[in-house]
Amino acid sequence: MKTNEKKTLITGLVLIFAFAVWTMLIQIIDVQAVGINNTNIGFATFNTWFHSLTGANMTLYTITDWLGLVPIFIGMCFGFSGLLQLIKRKSLLKVDFDIRILGVYYVIVILCYLIFEMIPINYRPIFINGFAEASYPSSTTLLVLGVMPTLIFQANRRIKSDKIKKIICVITILFSVFMVVGRLVSGVHWITDIVGSILLSMGLFYIYKGVVLWNSVRNYKN
Repeated sequence: MKTNEKKTLITGLVLIFAFAVWTMLIQIIDVQAVGINNTNIGFATFNTWFHSLTGANMTLYTITDWLGLVPIFIGMCFGFSGLLQLIKRKSLLKVDFDIRILGVYYVIVILCYLIFEMIPINYRPIFINGFAEASYPSSTTLLVLGVMPTLIFQANRRIKSDKIKKIICVITILFSVFMVVGRLVSGVHWITDIVGSILLSMGLFYIYKGVVLWNSVRNYKN
């Protein structure tokens, strides 16, 4: 395995480890009953200070919530692409490796979401439709940063036009930044929720990217 593939995989593993450590620290450092219904929140002083600056902006929350359908649509497009290859080539093993692994990767992202929904680390700073919802990690941030980088990665691999690749890259980055910042300043998450999502989603993405690059190099050598 070349240095580039190794570095990509190692970066992903380091980020996943950092996420695990971050998740543990949230449960032991400065834990105070400052959440809704007196729920415990880690890094309470910092979290409540930041939330007092942003307050709650339900309009921005609603906008980012609906825009969360964009990465879902993109994921469905890649899924449809893989389905077309499967129908045409009549074998799952003949579907492009990066598309097959992308499907596995998306399933892992969804499982991470479900696991933290079932095992809440903490709850949102405010009620959503009258309910206390699990807050860590931010599911919308996880979805956006889990899917949107794969759009750039796949565009760079499959599109020949540098101009189109650049346009896709710029739009994707701007959209992702808006979604992450919007989710943060809307006040529906603690800042530690956003940090956790960034670490987890980028860690998973780098592992996916490293595996695909490694496979490409292996096939090139063969």
